[in-house]
Amino acid sequence: MIGLVDSHCHLDSPQFDADREGVIGHSAESGVTRVVNPGVDVPSSRAAVALAQRHESIYAAVGIHPHDAKTLDAVALEELKRLARSPKVVAIGEIGLDYYRDLSPRDVQRRAFKVQLEMAAKLGLPVIVHDRDAHDDVLMILRDWHSGLAARVGVLHSFSGDVPRAERTLAMGFFIGVSGPVTYKNADRLRQVVRAVPLERLLIETDAPYLTPQPRRGQRNEPAYVRMVAQAVADVRGLMLEQVTAQTTANAGVFFGLTG
Repeated sequence: MIGLVDSHCHLDSPQFDADREGVIGHSAESGVTRVVNPGVDVPSSRAAVALAQRHESIYAAVGIHPHDAKTLDAVALEELKRLARSPKVVAIGEIGLDYYRDLSPRDVQRRAFKVQLEMAAKLGLPVIVHDRDAHDDVLMILRDWHSGLAARVGVLHSFSGDVPRAERTLAMGFFIGVSGPVTYKNADRLRQVVRAVPLERLLIETDAPYLTPQPRRGQRNEPAYVRMVAQAVADVRGLMLEQVTAQTTANAGVFFGLTG
């Protein structure tokens, strides 16, 4: 049986401090064979790398989230570059823009985003992009960075845009990440995106401990629940769960260069 990949999960989060090893074990028992754990600042990037080094099934990404963009100085950038050289680091992320909370000034967010995109390009790593209420600026910055070079690839994680924005994302060779909200009753726009995007360009994720799927909404999310996301994608597209599992697992393998 083909295992599932949770392409975005914050297992280093304090919400897992009491039972992290149990959550990892439960995920494996539920058929989740690999998890990608992105950092959101330097400390969490270090934690993500350390966790990946302890567990064969876990991979890390390193980066500074737009909320913490103001912490990206020369020292932090050098530390990210050092961490990115770990063999278990498969992407730069979680990076991007967040105009909903605006916890860092927008100009600072844009600068940090661009700097980390250039770091990813130099390191030859894909990017995991956060976009909340900043769709036009995110796509403009990504378009300028991409510049038609197919080697520069990324995923807009937990995609929240519409079909036209998804099409612009796909035109750059990027992937679309789908998480728990696809199961929510009011997520018709997201389900339209899921129907429109080629299956070979979708990644599934939990974003745990956040965005818990509808059947467990109100509880802490965890990687085992990525199966609910896969099932929702299958339902929307009129496919069998096994088809979605096989293709999205293959997609994650190609995108992140995962082995095993």
